[in-house]
Amino acid sequence: MNRIALITGATSGIGKATAEAFANNGIDLILCGRRQEVLDELKVYFSEKVKVTTLTFDVRNQEDVSNAIASLPEEWKNIDILVNNAGNAHGLEPIQQGKIEDWDAMIDGNVKGLLYVSKAVMPTMVERQTGHIVNLSSVAGKQTYANGAVYCASKSAVEAISEGMRFDLTQYGIKITNIAPGAVETDFSLVRFKGDAERAKKVYEGFEPIQPEDVADAILYAINTPARVTIADIVLYAKAQAAPTVIYRK
Repeated sequence: MNRIALITGATSGIGKATAEAFANNGIDLILCGRRQEVLDELKVYFSEKVKVTTLTFDVRNQEDVSNAIASLPEEWKNIDILVNNAGNAHGLEPIQQGKIEDWDAMIDGNVKGLLYVSKAVMPTMVERQTGHIVNLSSVAGKQTYANGAVYCASKSAVEAISEGMRFDLTQYGIKITNIAPGAVETDFSLVRFKGDAERAKKVYEGFEPIQPEDVADAILYAINTPARVTIADIVLYAKAQAAPTVIYRK
């Protein structure tokens, strides 16, 4: 029987690449996102390889998260792998100029959303005494940078939650992996800069950034280790990147 993976933020970027990697390795998929039309397209595409179902919700809405996951048919309830990928950055200003709505979006999505989804999935893993939770942090969660205080704080929270999960859930046979990518070329910067494509493009100029499939490869490696092994933490930098804000451009 195939393992079942639930992936949040599955409609693009790292989430979509992870779904591709999982499907290629015979893992059935619960794809979650806010764009039903994209989820429908992905269901058709991945159904050629594995079983696929979709859930439409915003991770920031606890009631929607809970209801959506509770609505899964019985054959989908025993989730083996949870990938908490959904989240975003909003704005890049000094903290005194930051917008409250941006702070709320980051804390609600990156922190509370991860908790809401995990809360809905963990009890079954505990009951079955098995499971693997993969949380997408960031190198920003390991080193704070100027103009990114709240985003960095939200990703530091993911790091702390991952560590706390490991303390609380290891006794039940549940593995916890924290993945901290550096500069990944997705729509991350486009969202951060409110759709300013020119500004977003400059983030990835002059060097070769990480691609979503590179992060997906790391996630796949972590969930395919022997039962006796837990990959606790993975940090991925672009080759030209030495720290979150230190990139050697040509």
